[in-house]
Amino acid sequence: MNKFDDQATKSLLDKNLITENQYQEITAYRNLNIFSLNAELKLFLYLSVLLFTSGIGILIYNNIDSIGHIAILSLLLVVIVVCFYYCFKNSKGFQKHETTFEHPVVEYLALAGSILTCIFIGYLQFQYQPFGTNYRFATLIPTIVSFFCAYYFDNKSILTIAITGLAAFIGLSVTPQDLLNNSNFYQDQTLSYSAIILGILLILWTIYSSKIQLKTHFNLIYLTFALHIISIAAISSLFDYFEYGIWFLFLIVLAASSFYFYKISHELKAISLYVFMIIYAYIGINIFLVRIFDSINFSDVWVLFIMILPVYFIGSIIMFIKLIKTFNKEIAA
Repeated sequence: MNKFDDQATKSLLDKNLITENQYQEITAYRNLNIFSLNAELKLFLYLSVLLFTSGIGILIYNNIDSIGHIAILSLLLVVIVVCFYYCFKNSKGFQKHETTFEHPVVEYLALAGSILTCIFIGYLQFQYQPFGTNYRFATLIPTIVSFFCAYYFDNKSILTIAITGLAAFIGLSVTPQDLLNNSNFYQDQTLSYSAIILGILLILWTIYSSKIQLKTHFNLIYLTFALHIISIAAISSLFDYFEYGIWFLFLIVLAASSFYFYKISHELKAISLYVFMIIYAYIGINIFLVRIFDSINFSDVWVLFIMILPVYFIGSIIMFIKLIKTFNKEIAA
């Protein structure tokens, strides 16, 4: 038992929060130096699922001509059926609240089955095009399957796949590389509106699910997606819409989003939402200031402006640190 734990336990005894007998039992238990391998085993299970599904993809890519399409699809279908058969057989069924399974393998087999379903539908559409040239419907089917599995097997990893598939169905790419480096928003301005609507719908779903107490522990995942999608869509539109003045509308959207996630991050005590909210709001404020300064002639005071910039950025860093510290104190209270 380390010194910190010993002091903490001793303080509980001094405050009469525990008895002398309880103190001795706690001390004896900690002196056994028992540790749990649960997290390590789950990590290895998760890695095994990723390696297995990646191996399936590599196998298909390297042997697509020699094995044959029907054989590959049949193999994928058999593995999917085996995964879901074991999961349904050993699961407790659908529960509205958070569910734990007696067999931890169920969670990872369900994840493997969902990923392989995405691979199966994608490969089927690519090779035989059962949905014609409309690839959105090929995205919709694994998305529906993933949502069902996420709620039935209470799996957050599958839920992220489902939300990503839903975003892909409306034509939105939610990978950081595509959003920031080669964003689809610049190619199709209507995607900005679609992204914001999707983010709002995700927020509304969390409100409704909280009201009916349906998998409320999923709310953080929905809100995380909503925060990133709305904020990135609004920020990208602040750069795009300049001549028509529509950028101010997206500034209002970003401000409203920041205010909402400021409140919800305190309610959920989610520092991840709070940190990204601050970052997106800071970017939006700077874009707004640049737009304002752009309309003002700074030819006479540009030297002073450049001198102020380092102070401004240093002050921003200090303010960011203070906000994080304040947030930690508030949620700890």
